[in-house]
Amino acid sequence: MDIRSALIELCDAFNAHDLDRIMALFADDCVLEMPRGPEPWGSRFEGKAAVRAALAGRFAGLPDVHYGEEEHFVDDDRQTGMTTWLLTGTTVSGERKEVRGCDFYTVRDGLVVRKDSYWKIVEPPATA
Repeated sequence: MDIRSALIELCDAFNAHDLDRIMALFADDCVLEMPRGPEPWGSRFEGKAAVRAALAGRFAGLPDVHYGEEEHFVDDDRQTGMTTWLLTGTTVSGERKEVRGCDFYTVRDGLVVRKDSYWKIVEPPATA
């Protein structure tokens, strides 16, 4: 599968909340870096089991999460890709989320070895 097709399949699998489909596109030695966490890179998860658990936590925390308005960009020579998206969903506590972000991917032998996620920080408007 080429990188663009893999990015499209990943987005579809994320929107289906299908961890098996998602993880089938990741290498055994994959790394996931999420935007939030105690380090400058956010939180890092290494290896398929850790990545799967982190993604399961995303689906549990935002049960209706959806990645829409996606666009995919690919650099075949560098075996990299990027997907931009609009995340929407509602947390288990009822808080509605709507945020733009992107994922940077590094691919080896057709499988994702690194997924690095970024998103905008949405804050309430300042009051006078």
